[in-house]
Amino acid sequence: MLLRFVPPPVLRRVPRALAGLLVCLSVLLTGCSSHTGTATAPGASTPAWARGMATVEESRLPAEARQTLALIDKGGPFPYARDGVVFGNFEGLLPRRQRGYYHEYTVRTPGSRDRGARRLVTGQGAEIYYTDDHYKSFRAVLR
Repeated sequence: MLLRFVPPPVLRRVPRALAGLLVCLSVLLTGCSSHTGTATAPGASTPAWARGMATVEESRLPAEARQTLALIDKGGPFPYARDGVVFGNFEGLLPRRQRGYYHEYTVRTPGSRDRGARRLVTGQGAEIYYTDDHYKSFRAVLR
């Protein structure tokens, strides 16, 4: 015996072509979500400085970003002359702090002829932020 789905009376009033279009549109919009952060592992807590923003686990960063983090942890030496300079936060995407609070480091971009768009920004409170679009967005790095 075949079972047949019978939509509720309200849905019967929507023409089939329109219903199909709505289903396709919802599938497309779901697949085009711009959320780039990763969820925090169950039981793990997000540090206060990272709340309200997209996050990424350190292990999910590109290999080049993890290498730059290792250099930051060691205190260098850094491959780019501008590594460690003060980050001004002119975009205002990070929490407001006094000038000199944040410092930026280049994350090597394979195939790029210049420094590329990827950076790590550190704060004096042990915060680490990652951007792969030259400061248009940031994700808090969870260690």
